[in-house]
Amino acid sequence: MLELGAELETRDLDNQPLSEKELNELIGKRDYKIFLNARNEIYRERKLGEKPPTREEAIQLMARNPNLIKRPVVVRGDRIVLGLDVPAYLSIMN
Repeated sequence: MLELGAELETRDLDNQPLSEKELNELIGKRDYKIFLNARNEIYRERKLGEKPPTREEAIQLMARNPNLIKRPVVVRGDRIVLGLDVPAYLSIMN
């Protein structure tokens, strides 16, 4: 995003994890499953793709294990882009 000329407020989720409350607010009415990082070890070990956790369980897992959150998370207003998706970044910059 910085390469695209966007000014960003950043947060290192490893050092400042999102709380359950913050995750609830971030996810809002969106499908919580899209926030789960399928490449994460916990995701694979628990077979979360085959047996998805409830929303509450997923939020608890992501709050305790920030690497389980698909990153980067880019928020602009009420729009969110998860993962490395340059076309989506460009669309929310306009």
